[in-house]
Amino acid sequence: MKKYLIIAGCLLFTSFANAQHNRNNKPIQADTPVVAINLKAKQIVNLSSSAKPTKTVPSILRTDTLVPVPIVDELLLTSYQNMVYKSRLDSIQKKIPLNYNEYVQSYIDIYTAPKRKDAMSKIIGLAKYYFPIYEKAFQEAGIPDEIKYLSVVESALDPNAVSRVGATGLWQFMFATARLYGLKMDNYVDERKDPVQASHATARYLKDAYNDFGDWLLAIASYNCGKGNVIKAMQRSGGNDFWSIRNYLPAETRGYVPAYIAITYVMNFYKKHQIIPQECNFSTKNDTVLVNKLVSLNNLSNALEIDPSEMAILNPSYKKRIVNGTADKPKRIIIPKTVYADFANVYAALNDSDTEAAPRMLLTSAQDGHPHQAEYIKYHRIKKGERLSEIADRYGVEVQDLKVWNHLHTVAVVPGQKLLIKTVSAEVASPEKKSIKSYYTYRVRKGDTLNVIAEKYEGATVQSIKALNTLKGNQLRPGMTLKINRS
Repeated sequence: MKKYLIIAGCLLFTSFANAQHNRNNKPIQADTPVVAINLKAKQIVNLSSSAKPTKTVPSILRTDTLVPVPIVDELLLTSYQNMVYKSRLDSIQKKIPLNYNEYVQSYIDIYTAPKRKDAMSKIIGLAKYYFPIYEKAFQEAGIPDEIKYLSVVESALDPNAVSRVGATGLWQFMFATARLYGLKMDNYVDERKDPVQASHATARYLKDAYNDFGDWLLAIASYNCGKGNVIKAMQRSGGNDFWSIRNYLPAETRGYVPAYIAITYVMNFYKKHQIIPQECNFSTKNDTVLVNKLVSLNNLSNALEIDPSEMAILNPSYKKRIVNGTADKPKRIIIPKTVYADFANVYAALNDSDTEAAPRMLLTSAQDGHPHQAEYIKYHRIKKGERLSEIADRYGVEVQDLKVWNHLHTVAVVPGQKLLIKTVSAEVASPEKKSIKSYYTYRVRKGDTLNVIAEKYEGATVQSIKALNTLKGNQLRPGMTLKINRS
């Protein structure tokens, strides 16, 4: 009798599942975007917006790549499995709907495939470090904790992931969107790679999107394709939830939300699929130190006897492994907790002159804790076409310092404007600190000519620029770098 009841129950569930969606489709392929796995690197790669895989794979999710209807002799077994998966998803559902259907099942099958277990093991291990960071940011913003799983779809928890189109970091921000949500990118730092800052920016975006749509799955869909595409799909379909507008969304986004639900399942039930988490190869228990001067991460690593690669993993946002802190805007350095326990050792390392940056960068730290170093003030009058970044490079200082010294709120400057510039006096600088390059570097922009460039630098001529750069003619191309003799 029990056997018949189980069969009847499973058949009823199958009827319910089949009624949800049209199944006249083909199976999802293993190399489908959003879930393709780079086995060599052992990480999941999200082709819709995250890191570029080593091998070439299809760039979009086709609308007809779905799980086929089970054949009759598989019906009972399939129904039972579906019931288990649905029950598990229901048990972890909180604020975000975790709908179960054939789309989601397809991605569960892909993520839990035997050949992908090593990749998932690595990701689950990394989650122990990154998820608490996400959770804190999301709690402060008042958005659901379970959004943290979206980062797995985006970047496979790789802060250095960069997509084909330039989306960067754990949360795969494009440059313009990152700026809009308060992330900073300059010569020294890319906060899209900063787990803390990028998580707060993600929280702000998704909170805005939820306020716009009133639906978390739509907010998540907009994170992939933009709010505009979601609005268009709603207008064309007349629907107001993801599943009713799905067919009107861009191809990649149709698989993005099912992939998110599937990875949420896997991150909670990996043990059911015999996936064993790998331990991180870096410290997951860390402390934070704020610095108000320029500090070299490599030199700091050597002073504290930390593997430089571990220091780079803990501080991925610093492009040159230089932390450009100032008195006005101190910067954060993450170090292993075991090291921080010996505070005297850390303090000595941070204040050791050997941990400071290269000579050209050292100039900007003169006002930060070095009263024995004399400063001298120079003024620069801005010429037509000059930018603040070029002036900073010319004098070996930071753009942020120029803004602070001259009370600038933006990087906008006008011809004729006079800028105050502080540097360390050459008379008191050590021989190493005097070793400033004998030339400036200039990146050619569209419309530049040698005459225009020469006018920007005192003492520079067309002939001197051509000689220093071994140019035979006057032809320039945008993007090329020129050396300009210092006067």
